[in-house]
Amino acid sequence: MEEKISCPVRRLVEAFNFEQITGNDKSLDRPISIADTNRPGLELAGFFENSQVKRLVVLGDKEIAYIQTMSVAKQRKSFDFITNEATPALIITKNHECPELLRKCAKRKNFPIFRSASPTWRLIVDMVAFLDEQLATSECLHGGLLSIYGKGVLIRGESGMGKSEIALELIKRGHLLVADDRVDCYRIHNKIIGKSPELLRDMLEIRGIGVINVARMFGVSSVLPKTEINFQVTLEPWDPDQDYDRVGIEDKRHENILGVEIPKIVVPVREGRSMAVIIESAVTNFMLSEMGMDSAKEFEQRVLDYIERNKQEN
Repeated sequence: MEEKISCPVRRLVEAFNFEQITGNDKSLDRPISIADTNRPGLELAGFFENSQVKRLVVLGDKEIAYIQTMSVAKQRKSFDFITNEATPALIITKNHECPELLRKCAKRKNFPIFRSASPTWRLIVDMVAFLDEQLATSECLHGGLLSIYGKGVLIRGESGMGKSEIALELIKRGHLLVADDRVDCYRIHNKIIGKSPELLRDMLEIRGIGVINVARMFGVSSVLPKTEINFQVTLEPWDPDQDYDRVGIEDKRHENILGVEIPKIVVPVREGRSMAVIIESAVTNFMLSEMGMDSAKEFEQRVLDYIERNKQEN
């Protein structure tokens, strides 16, 4: 199920420790729905058409300097527009003083204005990065997520396939747990980021043992709070009648997660197979293919060369 994550102004203020100039506690509940910011040069000049009023407004050196050249009537008109009901908040950078008419207009509307000591460019970059994650489209998936050789590997399959037991074996082999049983996925630009729900963080459920705290049992270096999902391993029960790909030259499979195609491999589970070693090998092979080294194509070329040599000899 996909959901749109909302972000109140309060969460932004807590993350950046802004100084609040105007607005009461209720004003901090105003919603932020767009990650981009607006430096209102045209709005201060009196041009209001096609303005994206739902963006955070940022006033830096140039805006503050321009405001000082504006007449009182123009200031009132522009300030009334940039403090409208749809705008989440206004942030003044580099500890500039808030223009008095802007302060009065914001107080009358209970509109939140904040001040930051950060340079304008740095604050905008940091806020957009923060809001990109807060407002990212999300999806909850059943499975486990680990960092294996630095790659985020999503392990999925039916219940009872032994995903958690495989995860435990991989952790013992030095890989890092991100999430078990449920993975919260977020699309940030063209990447899928996965993490564990707060309630399940660092926890692993092993049938017959119960829930274990991986961070306490194996150390804090055995877990990660989140990782990009680069590869998916789908486990399925071994079917003797199934014709499994034994060479790897068939078309590569992908899993669509929030509109992003994630490379995947289907691995049959059978007694006697070391699934942790197989998954490690699959990830290593995936990393080699990313570098342009495809073992299956290399083997196919060897076979073709062998056939060609035999033709020439005969």
